[in-house]
Amino acid sequence: MQKTFSPIDGSLVAELELATAAQIDAALDRAVAVQREWRRLSLDERIRAVGAFVDAVVAKKAELAEELTRQMGRPLKDTPGEIGGFEDRARTMMRLAPEALARIEPSPKEGFTRYIERVPLGVVLILAPWNYPYLTAVNALVPALLAGNAVVLKHSDQTPLVAERLAAAAEGTLPAGLLQSLVADHDTIAGVVGDPRVDHVCFTGSVEGGRAVHRAAAERFIAVGLELGGKDPAYVAADADFDFTVPNLVDGAFYNAGQSCCGIERIYVHQDHYDRFVEAYAEQTRAYVLGDPLDAATTLGPVVRERSAESIRAQIAGAVSAGAKRLIEAPYPGEDRGATYLGPQVLVDVDGAMDVMAEETFGPVVGIQAVASDEEALRLMNANRYGLTASIWTTDLERAERLGRELETGTVFMNRCDFLDPELAWVGVKDSGRGATLSVVGFEHLTRPRSFHLRHR
Repeated sequence: MQKTFSPIDGSLVAELELATAAQIDAALDRAVAVQREWRRLSLDERIRAVGAFVDAVVAKKAELAEELTRQMGRPLKDTPGEIGGFEDRARTMMRLAPEALARIEPSPKEGFTRYIERVPLGVVLILAPWNYPYLTAVNALVPALLAGNAVVLKHSDQTPLVAERLAAAAEGTLPAGLLQSLVADHDTIAGVVGDPRVDHVCFTGSVEGGRAVHRAAAERFIAVGLELGGKDPAYVAADADFDFTVPNLVDGAFYNAGQSCCGIERIYVHQDHYDRFVEAYAEQTRAYVLGDPLDAATTLGPVVRERSAESIRAQIAGAVSAGAKRLIEAPYPGEDRGATYLGPQVLVDVDGAMDVMAEETFGPVVGIQAVASDEEALRLMNANRYGLTASIWTTDLERAERLGRELETGTVFMNRCDFLDPELAWVGVKDSGRGATLSVVGFEHLTRPRSFHLRHR
């Protein structure tokens, strides 16, 4: 039995039976069988069916949002936006599918018909996390279905109802067995990854989780897509629009209680702005209301688990003991609600040797460091084992492009952060993972090329 407890008050929000070996075996057999028929449908037919599935999800937006808040603690005023993002990404991928899946035809050659087509892989296993469970799942789910694959979906044990709701939305909109949810522990999932009926794995989660998935697939010649988080930096250049930059970077660090793979965790500020920036940043951070996420007044909810809160507090304590300074006084109003309630924190006098500036925090904490030049900012931004996104705050497009080409990251932002544009590829480098989702590129790892070389007689 798998139990899920709410970070809001520790109450039980879900209790689900773990799948048996026989149930998993039957699910994989169903997926293989239905995929053979699904892949034969025209792309237009698949797009219509996936559109109906998306409609069914969005129709329950309010219900799904509240349920999600109870599972992982994000303020209820924000969770409907995740369902809206799910829809936007899904419909974008539906619109891009004809271009992404079109035949590639080389120049004509007399006496021959030649082309390359994109062929579905078969059964795609999606392992999705708790922090943005609808958004992370849709990145692979919709393009996998559009490309002609079947999907088996397993969510974190903190948000298992998301997979259940997506599978329910598939009933009556997609062929039976094309999208199935799975409740299983880590050891069981390792066995599923190694099963020959699984043709591709998409995993979003921690670096250690990614390594475990990689090991489980190591004996097989299948691809594994890994999105493993980050320690995303921002650089506030000397010419940044100050009044625009500060609130955007406050939101970029603390939205979803900082539990975002692409959230801002370290900020480098040109020394011309530094003192003023730090003062304004701390002032705006103090405006957050930490409390019950079901309360409309709350702007910062609890972190997902007590052990997460303990890890975050340990990073803060380690930084302070090494010389960092807290700008937000403790205890923060609302922390008396329980161990998962953690006020936002801004640290200065930090350096790259501190875990809070080197290792993923995944909580409402940010470190701010002064730099003397673009070159120093670039060096510090790259001096990290992660590479998911990086943002440059400047009024100079040429500066952003010049620095961006030197950044070791998957996405370069100018005057934006903590955001996914579904028409652009979402990709990490270094310990942030490998593979790409979204955009026309996102279909590539969910298909394989097949060449036709046909000689006329």
